[in-house]
Amino acid sequence: MYFKNTEDKMELQEKENDDQSDEPFFPSLFVHTTFDFLLVAIKQEPHTEKSKKQEEFLDKLKKKKITITSIDHEDKIFLGLRAPNEIFEDYQYLIKVSDACNWCKDENKINQANRIRIVHFILNNTHIRTNENLEKLKMEGVFETMFCLHEKKEQKNLRKKWARWSALFTSQPFDEIKCYFGEKVALYYLWLNWYTILLIPAAALGVVIFLYGLAFFNTSPLIKEVCDSNVTMCPSCDRVCEPRQLSETCTYAKVSHLFDNEGTVAFAMFMAIWATAFLEFWKRHRARYVSEWKVYDWSEEEEELIMEIVNDIECEPKDFKHSYFQSTLVLILFTAMLMVIIGITHALVVFRVMTASWFSRSESDFLEEKANMLAMLLGAVLHYVTIQIMTRVNRWVSLKLCDLEELNSLAAKERSFTVKMFTFQFFTLFSSLFYVAFFLGRINGHPTNYVRLAGFRLEECHPSGCLTDLFIQMAVIMLLKQTLNNVLEILVPWAMNFLRRKTARRLKRQCGKCYRKFCREKQGRVEACDVCKRRDWLRNYHLGNTDAFSLFNEFLEMVIQFSFTTTFVAAFPLAPLLALMNNIIEIRLDAIKMVRYERRLIPRKTSDIGIWTEVLEAVGVFAVIINGLVIGISSDFIPRLVYHYHYGPCAKGIYSTHCMQGYINDTLSVAFMKTNIKDEYMLKTNDYANVTQCSYRDYRNQDYSLTSQFWLVLAIRFAFIILFEVGSWNIANIFKIKIRKRTEFDCLTSFCLVCVICLQHVVVVCKFIAAWFVPENPVKVKNGRLHDKMDRLKSELK
Repeated sequence: MYFKNTEDKMELQEKENDDQSDEPFFPSLFVHTTFDFLLVAIKQEPHTEKSKKQEEFLDKLKKKKITITSIDHEDKIFLGLRAPNEIFEDYQYLIKVSDACNWCKDENKINQANRIRIVHFILNNTHIRTNENLEKLKMEGVFETMFCLHEKKEQKNLRKKWARWSALFTSQPFDEIKCYFGEKVALYYLWLNWYTILLIPAAALGVVIFLYGLAFFNTSPLIKEVCDSNVTMCPSCDRVCEPRQLSETCTYAKVSHLFDNEGTVAFAMFMAIWATAFLEFWKRHRARYVSEWKVYDWSEEEEELIMEIVNDIECEPKDFKHSYFQSTLVLILFTAMLMVIIGITHALVVFRVMTASWFSRSESDFLEEKANMLAMLLGAVLHYVTIQIMTRVNRWVSLKLCDLEELNSLAAKERSFTVKMFTFQFFTLFSSLFYVAFFLGRINGHPTNYVRLAGFRLEECHPSGCLTDLFIQMAVIMLLKQTLNNVLEILVPWAMNFLRRKTARRLKRQCGKCYRKFCREKQGRVEACDVCKRRDWLRNYHLGNTDAFSLFNEFLEMVIQFSFTTTFVAAFPLAPLLALMNNIIEIRLDAIKMVRYERRLIPRKTSDIGIWTEVLEAVGVFAVIINGLVIGISSDFIPRLVYHYHYGPCAKGIYSTHCMQGYINDTLSVAFMKTNIKDEYMLKTNDYANVTQCSYRDYRNQDYSLTSQFWLVLAIRFAFIILFEVGSWNIANIFKIKIRKRTEFDCLTSFCLVCVICLQHVVVVCKFIAAWFVPENPVKVKNGRLHDKMDRLKSELK
């Protein structure tokens, strides 16, 4: 580790003089306190294939003038690697003359984080035999693992300032994080901190919207109409679901009103603006920090090119490749994977329907009575298992698709992998919400003509509406997902650390005592003895493993949470509040994991959070579309406005009653049975043997044909969605443009509006696909610039 200032050197000199005052201290000599990297290998029998590969790989490193210190411990060999200063001097010079950082002022400073990053690249790009690199050698068992060491002094400083629960509401030391973990990790915490701060106004407004609905909990005329109704509702399923009075759903109607009121629309509009404002303010916030860190114009691709030259002066650039055939194949496979994920969601729906039917026909009274609840619970468990399995499948498929693209740099592969993995995870987690929001209760048919799967009747919404089902799904997913993730993130590292401490105590007895005065050479340089090295190396070895996906997983978790917070917020205004509380804990939890319980992450230098910015922008656009669809399709907001201005008492000039009086009955249609309800729905009870009609939620005539009111409501729904998406929402004017003069509304107008919305969304999707499919620059031009840049850098180094 290099000294950052003369005070550290003077402090060490004073300690050394105290230990041994009769030997002079040579301040001009370099003081070694750590190694750049460690390799761990299991001892092999001599002359075996694995031992030969070990020797061959280490010989390759020695040819690059990397010194290797070997220490045996039980059945393992620990190999400490230290790169020569010449490598870092070449890197410094090429960075200084490069296009990415030709204005940097700290080019003469190489700290331990930079050393680790450069040596890590050299290790991964050292090949033996038939192009076998270190990753392949680890898979073959030639080497067990590799990792870099924590620096005790800096680690202790971060634990004191940052990685502790008592610092929960204190500011984060971003500069120290950057120096220790690199700019990429620092920008993650900077982004997460900014996201958490801006969640405060969103969470506060969400609570206000919730309290607004709570204030009219017992005074809403719609709730009173449900609670005082004597309407008999049709059974929601066959055999076990009996007809019931609408008044029995009074509690459910009150809950629905909490999250389906006029304030919800305003909150959804606010969150759409908030998502855009958050990203724009984040770009400004980021710019200030990356400018201070001298990486504003940093290019990861160019740094990778420089490290390739440093690793091998005779290297050839990796050309850009683009094939329309490969792109088409990747697009087809990508689409096929999305279809598989959506198909799994459909399979879960079929599973719930079939399970509920099987339980309802069981001879057990308990299974028969609790059929729907048990089916829902089993479906939830199966969905959780599916998510865990598909997460691994999604990662494997994303990596394979990236291999098919044959990208030429690590940064490009990371961007491609991020987009694919996030898209797959988004559909895996949100497909069930899409079904509940836009399909549940809308494709199940009507009495005498219900839609069935393999003879089983589809699920229906509650008589008070479908938005509450969506709210329940959102609440369960956000509460359980965040709670379980945080509990696991706390318990697993704690348990591993507890076991590690036991191991460390045994190792302490085996390794013996480590005295600093024995670590000094005759020339005055400090070099840890084998006992000290072994203890320090084993302490890091027993920490939790980290890899290239460690920080990616943290980003993915937070961006998925951002998606939950913004997309379906119209159905769950408390989502920003839950996200805020989770993030306050998440910041310290991740910090404690990284500093105390896990091996040190490989520092990465960057100027931004990368492709995640574009992902967040896409989520923001998607949030506007989804919230518009939720309010326009799932919510009862539009039907209530149509009734208020066209069908209600006030629309007819009757102002003696409330304008929404009779709305509930207006949304119900009557089904007339040929015999009676008991026979039509195969009920076992005789309580409804004489009842020949019941009500259900829909706009239909006695012959089950759709009424003109249905088409009017549908047209207004889609008109609202269009206005919501273009940002010129003025719903009151829609209902005042001579709509009262028209009593009939045909299906052609509604169909045209549906086509306009679908075409609009399809065009947007095709635009993004076309932009990806056709590169903005020809491959020949890009490769020409790449070769020119490498030739220039090589000539500079020579």
